[in-house]
Amino acid sequence: MVGFFSKKAIPFSFVVALIATLGSLFYSEIAGYEPCKLCWFQRIFMYPQVILLGITLWKKNGILVIYNSISLSVIGAVIAGYHYLLQIGLVPELSCAAVGYSVACSQRFVMNFGYITIPMMAFTAFAMIITFLLIKKRAWLNRVLYNKKMKNEH
Repeated sequence: MVGFFSKKAIPFSFVVALIATLGSLFYSEIAGYEPCKLCWFQRIFMYPQVILLGITLWKKNGILVIYNSISLSVIGAVIAGYHYLLQIGLVPELSCAAVGYSVACSQRFVMNFGYITIPMMAFTAFAMIITFLLIKKRAWLNRVLYNKKMKNEH
């Protein structure tokens, strides 16, 4: 099972980033939900991943992109996690979070199944990308260590 996900980690991560980006654009441009300040930060960490992972798919090589994408996803997940906690009321909204030019970060446009909000969707997307790419990174490191061991034995 891990072998399957390590081989498909980049395409799966690309699809997750693409769906998250298109979903984000749908909510703001078609559904008319104005993004708050924290939503913009989450977009900053998700949107470039479509390009990075797309190029990696095309070039078929990209261990450095894996590190970059994991870094972007960890930061994005922290922001999305904080945003979710703010929306469900576990974290008080700071005055800087509700600036005059956007909606309040605590405003919920979507609430499905009693817990799924837009920040939870973003958090899930970031977590999926992190998981897929960590599996890929581990498989790559195992392959490098195996090749090094085989080289030293001969």
